[in-house]
Parts: sequence; structure tokens; C-alpha cells
Amino acid sequence: MKHYTREDIVRLVREEDVEFIRLQFTDVLGTFKNIAVTASQLEKALDNRCCFDSSPIETLGWREETDLYLHPDYDTFEIFPWRPQRGKVARLICDMYHVDGTAFEADSRYILKRAIARAKEMGYQFEVGPECEFFLFHIDENGLPTTLTHEQAGYFDVGPLDRAENVRRDVVMTLEAMGFEIEASYHEAAPAQHEVDFRHDEALKTADNIMTFKMAVRTIAKGHGLHATFMPKPKQGVDGSGMHLHMALFRDGKNIFTDPDGKYGLSQEALYFIGGIMRHIKGMTAVLNPLVNSYKRLVSGYEVPAYVAWNVSNRSPLIRIPQERERGKHIELRSPDCAANPYLALALCLQAGLEGIEKQIMPPESMDFNLFTLSREEKEKYHIEEIPHTLTEALGEMKKDAFIREALGGYAYDKYLELKTQEWNEYKAQVTDWELEQYLNRY
Repeated sequence: MKHYTREDIVRLVREEDVEFIRLQFTDVLGTFKNIAVTASQLEKALDNRCCFDSSPIETLGWREETDLYLHPDYDTFEIFPWRPQRGKVARLICDMYHVDGTAFEADSRYILKRAIARAKEMGYQFEVGPECEFFLFHIDENGLPTTLTHEQAGYFDVGPLDRAENVRRDVVMTLEAMGFEIEASYHEAAPAQHEVDFRHDEALKTADNIMTFKMAVRTIAKGHGLHATFMPKPKQGVDGSGMHLHMALFRDGKNIFTDPDGKYGLSQEALYFIGGIMRHIKGMTAVLNPLVNSYKRLVSGYEVPAYVAWNVSNRSPLIRIPQERERGKHIELRSPDCAANPYLALALCLQAGLEGIEKQIMPPESMDFNLFTLSREEKEKYHIEEIPHTLTEALGEMKKDAFIREALGGYAYDKYLELKTQEWNEYKAQVTDWELEQYLNRY
């Protein structure tokens, strides 16, 4: 991880001919925002003196005090590789603070930092590695995105069948130039679908990386005349896109989830961590799968992780324990998608896992068989539940679980519920093409 001082950044901006610096921050829904300043204003920005009126940004919430200050995280300084070599553009990811110097309660980064601080008090460091999936589609003559593609490639296919191989290569090379360590990239199961996996890192760094990754992918795709979308289910009849999260806790550099003498090589802490997530997963789902469209991905027939269960043998449950890797055992949570706010998603996963450890919440027995083949009667026999099937059902579960409000904080929790309830109500009032095809002529 890069570490910069104030003097380092001032020097780099001068030596690299940087003219613009984007001060980036994330709203409660996980959307990147930014204020751009010129190099002449850099020292003001580094001194936390850049202020903005947040009242027009509904996704930050209404408050009597609307002025917020941006406090840049020096270690997030990055010069964008895709911008011109003269008059370069750099960025700093920022935290948001009130005028009195207190952290803004609905700042996504602050919410994750609070969870990380709790883990640190317990002696843990939380590391996460994401698997991010996306589609590359054509744009129309007006430059607007479509869901059209000329390619028919599938899982692990290569060029020329994989027509976007060069796009993916450019994405990887750009990310590595920005300090990412890419573990793998490949064509996914559906035509025009791709995946890039980057190495696990400390949770805050990983959340920052996910936001940067999505911005970079969209930018590189646009340069190739394509549109990159992280929409979970943009096309009917094909697999949707997810964001599997590989998680582990470390103490003094040692993976505490690993125990050679434990069942499946897992420590007691790992089992408790799983137990905590499984206890709260229904309430967490509205954040991990935040769109109306997210639940079009989580339907039967596409090997999606809809069952609240865990195992080590296959990919049918919510949580899988992969084979041990370089850094030891880890837990793979398979339900989230890339539309999720990564700061809130990781904060909830960590807080739920830590509660599991504190309260010694044991998960049910592992379901070491293919859950996709089970009948309804067999699911009842094994007491296997499913995660919510719609956004409104997920919001209902979120309201029932007091843990979610505590983990997010009341202000962010209330604003998130308000925005997502509004989204569902707008969707509910729509007349879709499917309805017209089914009913217009018949009734």
C-alpha cells in the first residue's frame, strides 16, 4: 500500500504536471461524487479546507447544517493513467466532516472505519478480496448504452471468440499502473460478461479499490466504444453479475480463520464469524443487493446463492469455504453484487462477523451437497431458508433487524431505507413491456 505525506503529494503534482485534482467521496447509495480543484488549490485541499454545500445531493440526506468539509486521505492519491500526459488529472478519496470537525454520520467511509476500529479493539485486521463481474455492451448512434453484443463467448473462452479480450487486457494494465495487484481476469459465463479479481487487502483499501475499479472499467470501455455496466441482471435468460467477497481476519499477520485441527481446517472464530453473518444475512441483503434488478439475478436456474447455508464442497449455498490459499482459510460470501455500496457492505459483514465471535454464534451444520437439487420438502427437512426474493422483502427484513441500524448508524440507516423504499414504489408503479405483451390484447 502506498503511503504519502503532504509534501510527497505537493511534489508529485508539481513534477508530474498535474493540473486538476478530483476530491472524490461516496454517497450512501455507493455513487462516486467529486469536486475538481486546480493545482493552485491543492494545499488548501490538503489542509482540509475545501467545503461544499451538500443540500442538493439527496443521497447524502437533508440536514439543517448542509456545509461539509472534505478531508483527503493522502494514501489514495493517484494520477489517472487514461488522462493526457500534459495537464494530468489526479484524485484523492475524501472523508466528509461537519464544520465542527466531527465525522459526518452518513459518510460511507466513516461507517466502515467505525467497524474496522471495533475489529482493531478486538485485536483483528479484516482483509477482503472481491470478484467483480460486469458486462460490455455496444452503444447506439447517440452514444447511449444498449444491451447488444456481437460476441457469443462463454466461460474462460479466448479470442477471437472473446471479442473484448483486448478491452479486458487494457483494464488490467491500467489497474496495475494504479497499484492494483490483479490475480485473474477472464470471460465469464454469459456473452459479453467478464470478471476481474484483485488481491485481498485491508477492508478500507479494498472498498476504495472497488470504487476505483468501477470507474476505471467504465472509462476504459468508453475508450473502446463500449459501455461497461455493473447492473446485476441486464439481460434475461443469461447469468447475472455478482461480487463475491472473500473475507478473513488476521491477528499479528496470522490468519485466525485457519486451524489445521478444526473441522474443514477452520478455527472456532471462523465458525462464529459465519454464524454472525448467517444470523443477520436477511437484514443485510437490502444493502448487499440494493437494486430492484438485483433480485432478477437471484432466481433459480442460474446457480445463484439464494440459500442461507454454508459448505466446503460446491457453490450452491450463500457461504462457501474455498480451498486454502496463500494467506490461509477464508470465507466466500456469494450473494452481493457490484451495485452495492462497498463501504456499507463490508461494514455490515465485519460487524455481523464480530458479533458472531463476541456472542459465540455457531452456524448450523454445513450442507455438503448440491442445494440446487433439493425439493421443497428436503429444504424444510434441513431447515434451509432463502434470502429475500425482492427489494421490498429485503427492506422489510432490514427493518426487523435492529443490528442493521446499529451497524450503519441511525442517520445512514434512515436515509438508505427512505431512498430504497422510494425506488421500490417507483418501480411498483411502472407498466412494463411484459405486462403489455401479456395483457393488452387479451383483456
